[in-house]
Amino acid sequence: MKKQKHGFWVFIFSLIPGAGEMYMGFKKQGISIMLLFWGAIALASITGLGWLAMFLPVIWFYSFFNVHNLKSLSEEEFYSVDDNYILHMDQFSGDMGKFLQKHRNVTAWILILFGICILWSRFTALLYLIIPDNLSHYAYEICNSLPQIAIAIGIIAAGIYLLTQQKKKLEEEKNKDEHYWEPYRPYQQIASPDDNSEAAEKNPETFSSQDNISSENSIPSENTVLSENKKDTSSSE
Repeated sequence: MKKQKHGFWVFIFSLIPGAGEMYMGFKKQGISIMLLFWGAIALASITGLGWLAMFLPVIWFYSFFNVHNLKSLSEEEFYSVDDNYILHMDQFSGDMGKFLQKHRNVTAWILILFGICILWSRFTALLYLIIPDNLSHYAYEICNSLPQIAIAIGIIAAGIYLLTQQKKKLEEEKNKDEHYWEPYRPYQQIASPDDNSEAAEKNPETFSSQDNISSENSIPSENTVLSENKKDTSSSE
């Protein structure tokens, strides 16, 4: 149950990420912040990736100022705040399968890079134990420089890829605009009466011949009429 609190204990619990939120009744916020903070510490210690520790100050300061911001709200504003998981963890966990299916390639590359980082840290630790002491300094410099060089090459490659894709897209749009044409379809051309009258004035012979042909097709000949009459009389007999 949410309850706005003030005083000494609010300050003490705000020093522990997630504890201040839980003390004031925001259980979901407190649990998610604690999981992020202590999960980053556990992951950094297990994998040996010290750079994960850079997220710890961000999480700590967020939790600290979030607690004091909740404390400074008015009573109406305080009770209107929803208790949700940070970073929408509940929605992410529910749609985990869809997310992985949609971003399969990105997820695969992240996992591969993460595994390479762990292997590299363990490999360098074993290498320092094997090589002589007089070569350890050079090995240390090389091992520290290689990841930075790899990251720099990856950033440059990503930038070149984005530039080439943008250039290719612009060229395709330009070619599409240059070579765009609308095919001629005679059956879609419907002439209006005014157009027919103008054409008849320009080419009277053509239109007169067309009229004769249509009249011949529409008026039956005498032979056809006589043959039809004979058929009728024979049928009546």
